[in-house]
Parts: sequence; C-alpha cells; structure tokens
Amino acid sequence: MEELGRPGGVLANRPLHFFWIVDCSGSMYGDKIGTVNNAIQTCIPEMRSEAENNPNAQLLVRTLRFSNGASWVTGEPVPVEDYAWDDLNAEGVTDMGKAFELLAAQLSIPPMPDRALPPVLVLMSDGQPTDDYKLGLDRLKRLPWFRKSVRIAISIGRDADDEVLTDFTGNSELVLQANNATALAKMIKWASTTASMVSAPSSKPLISESGNGSKVSSAGNKDPFADMSGGGNAPLILDMTNIPNPADFDEGAVW
Repeated sequence: MEELGRPGGVLANRPLHFFWIVDCSGSMYGDKIGTVNNAIQTCIPEMRSEAENNPNAQLLVRTLRFSNGASWVTGEPVPVEDYAWDDLNAEGVTDMGKAFELLAAQLSIPPMPDRALPPVLVLMSDGQPTDDYKLGLDRLKRLPWFRKSVRIAISIGRDADDEVLTDFTGNSELVLQANNATALAKMIKWASTTASMVSAPSSKPLISESGNGSKVSSAGNKDPFADMSGGGNAPLILDMTNIPNPADFDEGAVW
C-alpha cells in the first residue's frame, strides 16, 4: 500500500470500507432493481474520481444482497479502481436480518482492521423484513465499528418500512425517500459519493449523532476520526447540506 510522506513520519492510506446492502426480494422486480443496477453502474466512475481526491484513504467496496436469505455478491473487499457491479435479480422474500448477520461478521475485529476509517453502509429496501431483523441489528449495534459507521438507508416506494430503516441508521434524516426511478437514481448517486465526504474532515456545517441519540452541530474543525480505538459510540459525522430533496423528483411513475 502506498505511503504518503509528512513532517515527522509517514502516513499510510487508511482503508475505507463501503457496503451496498440491497433488497432483492420479489417486490423489487422490474423498474426498482433495474434502476438500482443502472444507477450504481453509472456511479462507479464518479466513486473512483472521488477516491483519487482522497489520497489518505483507500476505498474498498462490497455488495451484500438479501431476499431468501442473504449472500455476498462481492466475496472480498475490492479497491474501487477494480470494482465492477454485478447486476442483481429480484425474487423471494425480505430476509433483512440475515443480511445484518453477515454484515456483523465483517464489522468485527478481525476482519475489520483497527486503523480503518469509519465504514459507509448504504441499505436499500422497498418493504418490510420477513425475518426477525432485530436479532441481526442488535448484534450489529454491539459492534464499535457499526456504531462508528456512517449509515444511510434508501426507502424505495410507499410500502417501505421507514421505522425499520430508521432503526438501522439511528437518524431519520438519513432515511432517503425514493418513490420513483428518478428519485432512486439521485439518492443512489448521493450515497455513492458519501465516502469522500466522511473520509476527511469537512469545513461545511455537519450534523453528528451523540451517544445518547441527540443531534449535535459541529463546525467540522476537529478530526472526527482522531480517536478510533475506543469501544464507545463515536459520533457519526456527515455533510447534510446537499441531500437531494424528494419533492424535486415527483415526475414519473410512483411506486
């Protein structure tokens, strides 16, 4: 891994793990899963470009799908410059809890390295879990790397369970509404560039979530990743100023 020179020593690139977690149940069949496939495929070059602008981070991407059970589409973390999206098909039920269990195994230490940046977790779903999702989510919530992660959920269509998605993100503002293909593509594009926003301190106004769940404003002049070793609930810090407004994408078929 390339090392960067700095006064007093060297700084190696820190891994930044980015996870797509995609509902592939039967209700996603057709336009929904097609939009997911096309939007993420289109966003890959932009993710690569953003990664090049963050020399202190190595962006690693993985895809996790869930329907009847859950499975990794990408078996190991892949550097974004080598990452290729495999189109997903939709059928079956919504075993979200199984996906959370697989994700928890990867956010444990090991395999998650101590020196990584906070991972980015993007969950997409259009319905209600058909298994006991709380068992998997409770396991995730016990992991420091989950508590330190930036968690975004995309609520696809009017039948999506926003309460479950908010339980995952811990912040209702990070449950993005997408009731048609245009909105879904815009939300995916925004989420795909989040890695660049969280891999370095920002001078823009930020919203973070404290350990007790209350929102705290921050000027962004402190490195949010300075203390990565503790087991406590490190704040989630994310630029909230440019989330797409669902009201701007009312045209087209509504799911």
